[in-house]
Amino acid sequence: MALRVNALDHLVINVTDVARSAAWYGKILGMDVKVFDPGAGKAPRTSLVFGNQKINVRPRNADKVDWFTADHETAGSDDLCFLTSSTPDEVVAHLNANGVVIEEGPVAKQGARGMLRSVYCRDPDGSLIEISSYEDGAA
Repeated sequence: MALRVNALDHLVINVTDVARSAAWYGKILGMDVKVFDPGAGKAPRTSLVFGNQKINVRPRNADKVDWFTADHETAGSDDLCFLTSSTPDEVVAHLNANGVVIEEGPVAKQGARGMLRSVYCRDPDGSLIEISSYEDGAA
């Protein structure tokens, strides 16, 4: 039997300023900011928790020994899509109210389970953030 993954538990983004990015994801996307102890005498880590997933927020210049990192860590190189139960109009209103520039949208896009209505913006490092809802209303 071949290996088959069935869910995403967490991913890691590299950022220039952990506190600034965590505050943005908390305020703009409603994620819970958590600080956790990775053990083994390592410095505390910051994560963004939402639903059954989390994003670990790693400083771009993290020590490769202390932080088991990817080979080419670069802040601002992510392209992430998040699902919301908010309507596209509510997303636009929220982004506008918080001074977040909308890059595109609402527009129709193909998601993993069907058609999405997506609004695009950028996080503090310039990563592309897609905030989407399924046309059938499922989150």
